[in-house]
Amino acid sequence: MNDVFTFLVGGKAGQGVRSAGTAAASLFMRMGRHAFQMDDYPSLIRGGHNFSVVSSSLEPVYSHYLEAQLVVALDQRSYDIHAPHLAGSGLMILDSGADGEGIAIPIMEEAQRYGNPQLISGVASIAALCAVLGMPLSEMNEVIREQYARRVEDNLAYARSIFQALPDQVHGRFTLERGTPRPQSLLTGNQAIALGAIAAGLNCYFAYPMTPSTSILHFMARYGPEAHVAVMQPENEIAVANMAVGAAFAGARVMVASSGGGTALMEEAFSLAGMTEAPLLFVMSSRPGPSTGVPTYTEQGDLYFALHQGHGEFPRLVASPGSVAEAFRLTGELLALAWRFQIPAVLLTEKHLSESRVTTSLDGEVAWPQEKAHRRGTYRRYRITDDGISPLLFPPSREVIKWNSYEHDERGITTEEAETISLMHKKRRRKEESLFKYLRGMHTMNTFGRTGPVVFTYGSTTLSVREALRHAGLEAQVVQPIYLRPLPTWELEAYADQQPVVVEQSAAGSFARLLQERADISPGHVIRRYDGRPFDPRDLAHRLQEVL
Repeated sequence: MNDVFTFLVGGKAGQGVRSAGTAAASLFMRMGRHAFQMDDYPSLIRGGHNFSVVSSSLEPVYSHYLEAQLVVALDQRSYDIHAPHLAGSGLMILDSGADGEGIAIPIMEEAQRYGNPQLISGVASIAALCAVLGMPLSEMNEVIREQYARRVEDNLAYARSIFQALPDQVHGRFTLERGTPRPQSLLTGNQAIALGAIAAGLNCYFAYPMTPSTSILHFMARYGPEAHVAVMQPENEIAVANMAVGAAFAGARVMVASSGGGTALMEEAFSLAGMTEAPLLFVMSSRPGPSTGVPTYTEQGDLYFALHQGHGEFPRLVASPGSVAEAFRLTGELLALAWRFQIPAVLLTEKHLSESRVTTSLDGEVAWPQEKAHRRGTYRRYRITDDGISPLLFPPSREVIKWNSYEHDERGITTEEAETISLMHKKRRRKEESLFKYLRGMHTMNTFGRTGPVVFTYGSTTLSVREALRHAGLEAQVVQPIYLRPLPTWELEAYADQQPVVVEQSAAGSFARLLQERADISPGHVIRRYDGRPFDPRDLAHRLQEVL
């Protein structure tokens, strides 16, 4: 596709690179265009190499491209790393203090005139972007005012100096068609998750910071109080999960979030939720592992870990969104299902979706949690029912409400009696059967395209696959199971006699293995990437062309 324009800015941590990327994406949205922003950064507060890449088109852009029409290198390292990413007809703008080919301008020299030269230098990339797109100085000033609210006059003065320092032949180098501005927002996946939970009536959010889920905590801390959500950062992930179970006991709708390492610490409490039948939503945003792994990059190596959270046998839900808009809807849906069936649910995502920004519209209603409530008579927390779901009652109450981590009878009283243990296992099994039956009437799988070979994917990799097919003009049927436990085998039966291509970000090919084990689907080819970076649509398109 030749309608995609990509802007890339690179520099040190602390140079406002991510803010520049967001400003660029907002600029494209202002032009009535779609945008996708991906930030790449090491686990450092200062120094290291950061870059932000924004791809834009009049049509929806599902993922970013590394080949850029405009590269702005704020330092020498950025030039060295990203010179190979410059498109054949692209333009490289670099600091005059760097050694390289391109348009050299005094980015850092001019920045020294202001109070925080490192931070303000990122504004230079937006001034350069406005210039190469042929915007007049007045429109650039509007963009700077909108995107850089602090120290506005300094930012305006610095941006003007960079804008005017660019040679005449650079101004208007690229002409991008403007679209009709539409009611859209520029959101990350994590922001959509937070908004989806709030829209579904969330009462409490507990979390301990762990990349790439941390920005949910930041968002909730800033906006949660306005939505009457109690937000707390306890001392560790163990406390997070245990507090969540306690809050659910009191009737609060609760969500917690972490990455794989933090969720590992929550696992005992996850099992506690299974035994107490506590409705909880766990968000797991994956990064490369094992252990600390690579904290600020992306991977899908936590699939089986998410599927088998908690020890013992009890019903669980695991689902994964394939877009930012779906992350919004699915969060509310999982919270509602957790409450309907009184089970722990996992929203599994990855850094690529969690932290990437995309122009999107959050349309449609979000499910509202409704529980089976106790109405009259003596209360039994774990009453035996036909569907396995017991009525809920919350304090304050004259009735005795007893949740128990030990195996228990209907009243919640500890038991080691064989018959009662068996009855409670059967009760939880009936609940799981009720859950499966209910999901059969829901939308549990996405398909894109109606003809051509079949490509299976899930989670954020769906974004890369859809953009790769768009880029190459390939006809294919993309199948994306939203629910992973239970896997919607009733919908996957239609693909049992095919040998599809599977695309995933896992060294072990865990998604391909899941399809084989649960749906009897044998992949013909498995395309994997496991270096912490998301697929580039051009590279993925080439690999798909080889096997399709």
